[in-house]
Amino acid sequence: MKIAVIGCGRWGSLITWYLDRLGHEVTLYGRVGSKHMQGFLTTRSNDLLTLPVSVTLSTDIACVTDAETIIVSIDSQGLRRLFEQELRPLELKNKIFVLCMKGLEIGTGKRLSEIVEESSDSSNRVAVWIGPGHVQEFYAGIPNCMVIDSGDDETKSRLVEAFSGDLIRFYYGQDLIGNEIGAASKNVIGIAAGFLDGMELSTLKGALMSRGTREISRLIEALGGNSVSAYGLCHLGDYEATVFSPYSHNRSFGEKFVRGEEYHELAEGYFTVQALHEMAERMHVELPICEAVWRVLYCGSDAREEIGKLFHRSLKKEF
Repeated sequence: MKIAVIGCGRWGSLITWYLDRLGHEVTLYGRVGSKHMQGFLTTRSNDLLTLPVSVTLSTDIACVTDAETIIVSIDSQGLRRLFEQELRPLELKNKIFVLCMKGLEIGTGKRLSEIVEESSDSSNRVAVWIGPGHVQEFYAGIPNCMVIDSGDDETKSRLVEAFSGDLIRFYYGQDLIGNEIGAASKNVIGIAAGFLDGMELSTLKGALMSRGTREISRLIEALGGNSVSAYGLCHLGDYEATVFSPYSHNRSFGEKFVRGEEYHELAEGYFTVQALHEMAERMHVELPICEAVWRVLYCGSDAREEIGKLFHRSLKKEF
């Protein structure tokens, strides 16, 4: 399969390396001036991995026109701009777009697949590639399980068969709404976990995982998805990589935030929690943990006080 990957950060470069390893013809695109692409053009390496010579590197967005499948791995808030300003002039048709990213659009609450469907030709198909795993572990040969989902069953099956290998066991997703919402919101739970680590309250992570999954399952159901999806690989199944791992950007961000330390990597949960706050108000769904994270990040609330408020919520049955 001829594949173009848009986004040369840690995840985009890992996907490029992985798909090349499976024997696909892969081109990695990065913008002119990108420090990540400059590193690959100079040494074919970043601080995590080295790309083989079989991978084509390009700083020309038009390189995607020859690809059958286009994988997108950028920050979620830049997705609409990418499609409307950079890809639309290329008039791409009959392509498969695979979103290897997690988030929701602030202001609209749109899922990422919805943005692509709105911003590209109707002949194109869109899928999401989500689930647990870190670049460092995959590159070291440690396997994991992930999910590919799409509103088009033929596209889903084709991708699962083409992308499965000894490092990643793919499952067929059955709920695009639930998988996208679950994948995006797990980053918010990751930030909450970082708060707990930063306050030396890590023992509460068990409760965080249980109650966090429960509130996201309610949101998924309210949006028309399957509430059980929250307990799958898109959300609960990704908690080890997000809530505990030292490689988790969202957990690390949360930990440094409550300690008053700077953090310079992308933590998607910071943006997602704003979108979830807007969605909770619009849908009238209770998201107590997500709302607590939002108040700490956006309203200046004290994290310890927010935990106290969660403990003093009215007593209720677990399910």
